[in-house]
Amino acid sequence: MLITVIGIGDDGLKGLTPSAKALVDGAEVLIGGERHLAKAPDVQAERFDWSLGFDATLDKMAERADKRIVVLASGDPLYFGVGATLIRRFGADKVFVLPAPGSVSLACARMGWSIPDVQVVTIHGRALQNLNLHLTPGARLIVLSRDGDSPREVAELLTAKGFGPSRITVLEQLGGADEARHDGVAENWPQDTRAHLNIMALECVGGANAKPLSRLAGLPDDAFEHDGQLTKREVRAVTLARLAPLPGEVLWDVGAGAGSISIEWMRTDRSCSAVAIERDGDRAARIARNANALGVPRLKIDCADAGDALVEITGAPDAVFVGGGVGVPGLLLMAWNRLKPGGRLVANAVTAEGAAELLKIKQVHGGELIQISVARNENKTKNITLFENMRTVTQYCAIKPMESNA
Repeated sequence: MLITVIGIGDDGLKGLTPSAKALVDGAEVLIGGERHLAKAPDVQAERFDWSLGFDATLDKMAERADKRIVVLASGDPLYFGVGATLIRRFGADKVFVLPAPGSVSLACARMGWSIPDVQVVTIHGRALQNLNLHLTPGARLIVLSRDGDSPREVAELLTAKGFGPSRITVLEQLGGADEARHDGVAENWPQDTRAHLNIMALECVGGANAKPLSRLAGLPDDAFEHDGQLTKREVRAVTLARLAPLPGEVLWDVGAGAGSISIEWMRTDRSCSAVAIERDGDRAARIARNANALGVPRLKIDCADAGDALVEITGAPDAVFVGGGVGVPGLLLMAWNRLKPGGRLVANAVTAEGAAELLKIKQVHGGELIQISVARNENKTKNITLFENMRTVTQYCAIKPMESNA
């Protein structure tokens, strides 16, 4: 079985090399979106679009393994495209990809921007709130649109976040005969709908109300909506340093409260993921709002008792943070047992009962105990500055040995 994936532009088969065109003409099975298939009206082949869903269409491809299968895709099929999906299903040795200049390359060419210096964000099939993670003054963003309403929605989000002066360029039908460009400023962007096939170039400019947020650990406490159940900024920074997120890793945040630890974990790298475990329904809803506001709407939220969740969630995390329920007997051991070998367990306690549980697990599995004491200044009067001690936090940190039975 060999699947050939051919990237095409808005000019369709006309933009292909003679060899790529010959592969399309010789296809026995031709697959693509409706727009792609319409650009190859004369190709005599069995045709499928993706309307049945990816899994069903991939099953049909597998049933025709002895046929010459060609898949048409936009631009570079391995850049937010179908190429990666096909390789995951059938293997790299069964998929041959012929890319064309993609929309990102074309957009940067039109803008005169260096591709390595831009951040690409997709809202095609993904939440608009992903954009919140990247809003910093001076940032250049290429945004892959969902449809013709996306430019208006992006302009409204930028304005609401204090980035109303940001410059927006909408590029329509890139590479085609009907290519068009529209420039403007977010806070004055018109309400009309643009062409369905468009891509946006943003130059972020912060207004007076903009609150840019660092990607480093320790966001201000007021960046989160909370009811007091929040790992405070200074302790949070130490906690994230101990959790030590790496690209692609998974965190389980047990007793998540406002979700601050799992949200900051995911902000470190877009390939990081997390599950926030919080049994209180109101707090779980608050976590979701915080995740959207801070640009990580992919955060998974499990509204369940911590003990039940640690039994029922599938997979094994790279790190577990226990911030709530530390004093529950046996909970830390459950978390330890679910960790991958080499994974990190970090737990914080402010009560004597919680600290006692931390000492117990240290005696069994080793690790390190520290205490974190923070005093914040309180200006009681104009002339006197006092420091008010926050609750001392006892923190446990351990790395699970690589031997899986440890």
